[in-house]
Amino acid sequence: MKSIAALRSTVTTLPPDLEPTGAELDAVEAEMPLVLAEVELLDALIALLDRSASEFNGRRIRRARRRVLAARRAAANKAPATTGEVA
Repeated sequence: MKSIAALRSTVTTLPPDLEPTGAELDAVEAEMPLVLAEVELLDALIALLDRSASEFNGRRIRRARRRVLAARRAAANKAPATTGEVA
């Protein structure tokens, strides 16, 4: 039986250090509250797929949506100005 392993080296070489930079880690950490809020909303919506709608599920979804909006607002308020213009 013949081996089907690659006979040539890879076309694109990977950089020697694949670790994220400090700035990238800071960006991920800054976005984490929004990501967690969106996961909570998605979890509430998925839970509703296999159950009948109830008042509790409605409150859970509304609460999760409010958390997503609050996290988006907080992220927008923390975002640095990308333009160099002074008002």
